[in-house]
Amino acid sequence: MFKLTKWTFFISLCAWIALGLTKDLLPKQDYYDLSRLNEPVQKATTARPFTTEAGGQTYVVTPVFDYDLEGVVVSYHDADSFFDIWHHKDWKDFLNVRDLCVVWAGNVSTGVYREVGWDHDDWTCWVQWDNATIGEQFVWREFSNNHLLTDAAQIARKVMSAEPGDHVHFAGVLASYANPGNGFQRGTSVVREDSGNGACETVFVREFEIVKKANRHLRAAYTVAKWLTIGSVILLILLACIV
Repeated sequence: MFKLTKWTFFISLCAWIALGLTKDLLPKQDYYDLSRLNEPVQKATTARPFTTEAGGQTYVVTPVFDYDLEGVVVSYHDADSFFDIWHHKDWKDFLNVRDLCVVWAGNVSTGVYREVGWDHDDWTCWVQWDNATIGEQFVWREFSNNHLLTDAAQIARKVMSAEPGDHVHFAGVLASYANPGNGFQRGTSVVREDSGNGACETVFVREFEIVKKANRHLRAAYTVAKWLTIGSVILLILLACIV
């Protein structure tokens, strides 16, 4: 039993590591329905400013435009991540649950989204490339980093389930918001051509859908390998104690 468990541990550990390196690889462009990955739709809104609560804090949300976007997730950042000291600790911002960096239109159809490098810090999505040819193909107005706000647990769960490579659709309002209790406030971009500080879209989400999940089998295998590794470690410890 000890020998079998040991081999299970080594095999599952290797699989866990290998799958961890591949499960977030972005699929090729023919994986997606390119006819749906058009420029976001932004329209005048009739929504009025409103207050809402999250994490024991009260926020004032001021809608600016109605907003509807379909895109491919290339990177993300969770506001509650261990190394993010800003959102929860300093700003008391519990409304912004996750940032999603997405691409659409030509950045998907040409495949350039797979040729560039993506990275995410606490509130910014970064894109980089190694040569000028790739840079010439990349269209700056066809990607965005989105601060996604919600006070609904069901929507939050859907947002948090999105992963790199997923085709997602979300709708709501571009909005600024503030926490009167501590003076925190954040605005939103209303154009796709801007860059740098303030260029992110802040979206209060009314609807969120994963249109097509990427790497479903790899991610399922990754989960199995992870729990097999953890389970075999526990069993090895128990067997060692018995012996």
